[in-house]
Amino acid sequence: MLAGPLAHAISAPRAMPVAQHRYVIRTGDTLWSIARTVSPGSDPRPVVDAIAATNGVDPGALIPGRTLVVPAAG
Repeated sequence: MLAGPLAHAISAPRAMPVAQHRYVIRTGDTLWSIARTVSPGSDPRPVVDAIAATNGVDPGALIPGRTLVVPAAG
């Protein structure tokens, strides 16, 4: 039976990585249009908020060619 830090390290639950993907901004994109593209059929508002918060972007100042991290829904 193991005890101490080694036992804790072996038995400690590991955080599961959060699924996400990346989106390259194109000319004419808005956070709203990106949200509708990456999450079709759902309410885009929470997706817009999540993209803005994750990337620290100003919704009115998207730069074509910049890559955004799009967090998984949920």
